[in-house]
Amino acid sequence: MKSILILDGHPDPDERHLGHALSAAYQQGALAAGHEATLVRIADLEFPVLRKPSDFSKEPTPNVLQPARDALLAADHLVLVYPLWLGTLPAYTKAFLEQLLHYDTAFERAADDRWPKGKMRGKSARVVVTMGMPALAYTLWYRAHSLKNLKRNILGFAGFKPVRSTLFGMVEQAGEARVSKWLKKMEALGRDAA
Repeated sequence: MKSILILDGHPDPDERHLGHALSAAYQQGALAAGHEATLVRIADLEFPVLRKPSDFSKEPTPNVLQPARDALLAADHLVLVYPLWLGTLPAYTKAFLEQLLHYDTAFERAADDRWPKGKMRGKSARVVVTMGMPALAYTLWYRAHSLKNLKRNILGFAGFKPVRSTLFGMVEQAGEARVSKWLKKMEALGRDAA
């Protein structure tokens, strides 16, 4: 049994967004398999945006995000689901990650205060991205640049390993059968805690 934190990163609370359904499907699969699975919907949270480097390195995690922070620290596996907007994470989703992965939460300060070590070692992650373009075009033409950045420079730097990804493309054109297939895939990933 694993402890899993699922971050539903769509910033719009409207239930019709695919990301909400994918996040819920993953949680259902995980719970059915006996895992502990906490789902945090970023759209339901109000929190301040970091504006200065000192806010990241010295300010505590806002009180409203303490439950998500505690779930992250307790989790064996992190799942982040978000839509691709302007080639990357929505701004509010990135702002959430900046608050959640505060310096003292995600990193150990080096004695000389230079190069920090990630505290998330021993934890795995999966990033799920929905997009309007074909997933293959994002991967080949755009080289999945924002996903690579998130996997290597944020999650990997904090210590998550391995960091796997799942891409769902052409979501606006997807019919009921295709969406149903995607939801079943997410349930299966949840059961496997992968």
